[in-house]
Amino acid sequence: MQLKTILRLGSLAAILGLSAFCVQAQDQSSDDVAAAARRAREQQKNAPKPKKVLTNDDIPSEKPSEPPASPTTPAPKEGAQAVAATTDATAGQPEDNDPKSEKYWRKRFQKVHDKLATSEQELDLLQRELDKNQVQYYSDPQKALTQQHDRSDINDKSSKVDAKKKEIEDLKQQLSDMEDELRKAGGDPGWAR
Repeated sequence: MQLKTILRLGSLAAILGLSAFCVQAQDQSSDDVAAAARRAREQQKNAPKPKKVLTNDDIPSEKPSEPPASPTTPAPKEGAQAVAATTDATAGQPEDNDPKSEKYWRKRFQKVHDKLATSEQELDLLQRELDKNQVQYYSDPQKALTQQHDRSDINDKSSKVDAKKKEIEDLKQQLSDMEDELRKAGGDPGWAR
């Protein structure tokens, strides 16, 4: 029994000795860290200031000064400017309204082509929404039961899809009619593209 007590006391002494050694090592390491921090602060205070780097933002930009208006130089007349502007504006209008000009036809065809492209994109979107509604799952049982019997969502989307298809067909027919009109007016068929 005495042997057990001696072993216990010996192990306790060893543990206390190791812990004292660790505490002493920690005190030394914390002193070393504090000393290193103090040295770094001192070096920072003694270090020369970094040189300033100049950028375009630091340089003031001087706008070129306009020469002062001399009293002998006459100012442009407002009436002359207005007449020149109206002649420029009227010079382009006859070409825009002339059914034999390329600009007139390209402008008309471009409007119809833009409408057609927009309508086709809308049709694509409506068809995707319709497909989604056909496989739609309603978490609300009341809504699911209602849609199961009357299918109002699907019927609304279907009618919108049909209307959009009719609109696209009308725009395509309008393009065909305009091509015939262009041919009768003697224009180049390339103006329709």
